[in-house]
This record gives sequence, structure tokens and C-alpha cells, in this order.
Amino acid sequence: MTRLLRAVLATLLVAALTCGGTSVAQARPAAAPAEATTPHLAQPWGVYTSKYDEAYGAYLRASGTDKTLLAKIALTPRARWFGGWVGTRAITAKVRSYVANSQNGNPDDLVQLAVFREWGRFGEKGKGHSFGPAQQRAYRAWIDALAAGIGNARTAIVLEPDLPLALKGWSPSVRLGLVAYAAQTLSALPRTSVYLDAGDADWLTASQAASLLQRAGVQYARGFALGATHYSPAADDVAHAHDVVAALTRLGLPGKKAVIDTADNGQGFTWSQYWTMHPHGDFDNADVCRSLTQTRCDTLGIRPTPNTGDADVDGYLWFGRPWLYRQASPFKMGRALAVAATTPY
Repeated sequence: MTRLLRAVLATLLVAALTCGGTSVAQARPAAAPAEATTPHLAQPWGVYTSKYDEAYGAYLRASGTDKTLLAKIALTPRARWFGGWVGTRAITAKVRSYVANSQNGNPDDLVQLAVFREWGRFGEKGKGHSFGPAQQRAYRAWIDALAAGIGNARTAIVLEPDLPLALKGWSPSVRLGLVAYAAQTLSALPRTSVYLDAGDADWLTASQAASLLQRAGVQYARGFALGATHYSPAADDVAHAHDVVAALTRLGLPGKKAVIDTADNGQGFTWSQYWTMHPHGDFDNADVCRSLTQTRCDTLGIRPTPNTGDADVDGYLWFGRPWLYRQASPFKMGRALAVAATTPY
């Protein structure tokens, strides 16, 4: 219990805990000062404390050990997802309210968002559907309304999680062109850093990821994101980030940075490893760890921090959501408690 309380206090101070697992600690150098290495993500970071947030609402209702465990999630700076389930007329006000709550009066607090408009609106089935002129106008209008809600706020945006799926189905060039519009529009905001999703180390090759990012407008953005919906170990994604940066440089796009999701890879595993262990499983709802010693299972990873000590990696962020059913909805108390109780961090 003492260890858990220390974790809660550390989260309340928005301080990154040091890595507790030897393999990841050995895979990355010692942390460097945030301001010196990642000014775009320098602390302080805001925390969304609304009863309407799935994890925070559960935390407010909990007591005892459950409350202590849920604090590891609820009081941690993390990205809230916004997508097509919020209409164009409502998105400006929704985002403005989210920013205000997260900053709690401090305009210098960083607010994190995951923008899931394409796949959030049309779902994975959308890869087989066309985006006609009206749908394309709707996408751009929604992005414009989102940008209006952000305004001058200091934000970090993971743009279109699962973006590699846009390579499948109807007219990838149109889909990626829409994402490029979003990247350009949101990156033009004065205090916003945009990271386009590039899949994960166990998904696209570095060359494939760089080509995708180029077509999706990474030239407008700060960089790219890895690990939104997969569970690869953080060390794998750091190595992959280096390769993607090198591939982008070869395409004439040097200097791009990565953010890596560490919400669910405390005991990371690859796509192929998962299917070897669970031939009939549900990858999006991967089995959670049941003990501190179990490996290749879903549990909280490195706590969010800009102190990565890596020149190519701006930060470890939480934009994955292992406490939700199939990483989407609804909130699952059992999963949340399990990933909080078994994390090595």
C-alpha cells in the first residue's frame, strides 16, 4: 500500500516516475531536463477532472483500495479522445470545456487530445466506404470547429489513431488528404503540437510509416505517434521511432519527433506474440496482467513524461485506454483495477 500511495502523490504532482523494469531502463538513456529536450511538452500538464470522464468518474465514486488504484489512472495527465460521435455544432464547445477543466485556471498547463474524426465517424467499416464531396466538406468543417475550440490553448494532439487503416479500402489519397488538412489546420494554432499516428513497431515498416506520414501531411506537424492501439514494448517503439525519423529524413522531412503511448505496455508484446498465445483472442481487448510477475499481458506502462532522454522522442504519453472495453467503451472496473494493481511502474 505504501508503494501505491507514493504513486498517487507522484501523480498529483504531475511528476514522472523512474522506470521500474530493467529491460526498458537499459533500452533508453537517463532522463534529461524537460525544458532542454522537449519544450513542446514541457510540464506542467493538465488533468481532466470531470465526473463525465470514465476513469475520473469511477475514482470519485470509489473508496479504499479501489480508490487508491484508480487514482493511478484518474489523476494522470492523459489524452481524451474526440471523434465523429461529437457533432460539428457541438465540438467547439465540448473541446473548449475540456480545455478549461483540464487547465483549471492555468493557461500554461498542457492539454492532450486524440483526434479520431475519420475512423471515429465511419468506424473500421469505413475503410470500404467512399468519402464523397459532402463527407469531405464535413470532415474539414469538423476540424475547423475543433480548432476553434482549442484556440490559443497549449495542447498536444495525436491525430487519427489507427491511421494506417486509411491505406486500405476506398481512395487512400482522399482520406490521407483530409488528414493532411487536419494536420495543417491544427498545427497552425499558436500553442498546439500535432503528432500524426504512424501505427506501431509491429505494424508498418519504417519506410511504409514514413510514406504514410508524408502523404498525411507530417510536413505541417511536429511529428508522429506510435502505439495508440497496439502493445509493443516501449523500447521497441523507441527503436522504431529512430528508424521512422531516418526514413522521413531520406524523404526530405528532417527533424520530426515522436511521442509514444505507454498506457498499456508495461509488460509489452507484439501482434504476432499475442496471436501465438491467444489464437482465438480479441487483440483490442487483450488479457490484462493478473500479477506483478506475469509478462506479455496488458498493464500500465511508463508514466507520462517529457523526460525521455532521447532526442527523437518528445515524450511518453497516455493516449491508449486499457481501462476501457476494446480500448473504446465502456469503462470496465475490473480491467482498470487490474492494470493499476499489476503495473511495474
